[in-house]
Amino acid sequence: MTHVANAPAPVDAPPAWRREVVDIARTLACALLLVFVVRTVLFQPFTIPSSSMEPGLVTGDYIVVSKYRYGWSTASLPFNPPVKPGRLLARSLARGDVVVFRRPNDPSTAWVKRVVGLPGDTVQVRSGQVFINGHAVKRTPLGMTQDHDAPERQVLAVHETLGDGRDYVTYDGGPSRPGDDTDVYRVPTGRYFVMGDNRDNSLDSRWPAEVGVGLLPAENLIGRAEIVLASWKPGAGLTRPKTWLNLQTDRFLKPIR
Repeated sequence: MTHVANAPAPVDAPPAWRREVVDIARTLACALLLVFVVRTVLFQPFTIPSSSMEPGLVTGDYIVVSKYRYGWSTASLPFNPPVKPGRLLARSLARGDVVVFRRPNDPSTAWVKRVVGLPGDTVQVRSGQVFINGHAVKRTPLGMTQDHDAPERQVLAVHETLGDGRDYVTYDGGPSRPGDDTDVYRVPTGRYFVMGDNRDNSLDSRWPAEVGVGLLPAENLIGRAEIVLASWKPGAGLTRPKTWLNLQTDRFLKPIR
């Protein structure tokens, strides 16, 4: 007589809804990991909260910053963790670069300014004109205009040209303003001298770190500002749905000079 072994009892498959939940969770986890890697290593968006970089950047601009341009430091990581300072695969900045960085006196905040002085440079401002290594940055007045964020304020638009030909437009609020005349600053190794384009409405390297920026440490750099992706009029915000379409359409996809 032949004996037949009992067949193992079938294992119940998990319910379809449970498999679907697991698949969705995996997809979300992968998407979040991808976003984290992109924001940490490649690109990160920032919103411009002030007028210090007018006219190139205005309040409400939503910009994209390339984080790989200068290498990476703890400033590149979320929440700026307190680990060993320095930069991985550090690359040189260029005069005229617009950079986003963690403010030395308050690393929880990100500021944006233009690089004016590199390590080894001397920088001085005399009567509102910038001198780099003793040579005046060329200034060409373009005429009076309205401040973009404060139309009641009249400013002089000035075309500035660096020694290598790089150029951009700044605002001058008038003579004898704070920051129009400074001592000679010598930029040491590992530091940078930065200024806002809205010269009379910017706290920057002309002031000590307790007030402005001081000489910016290289490890505080987050990256280079590349493009204005979109822009909202002042007063718009995510918590106010009626303002979501208050766009400054002439600023979309605007390269940052």
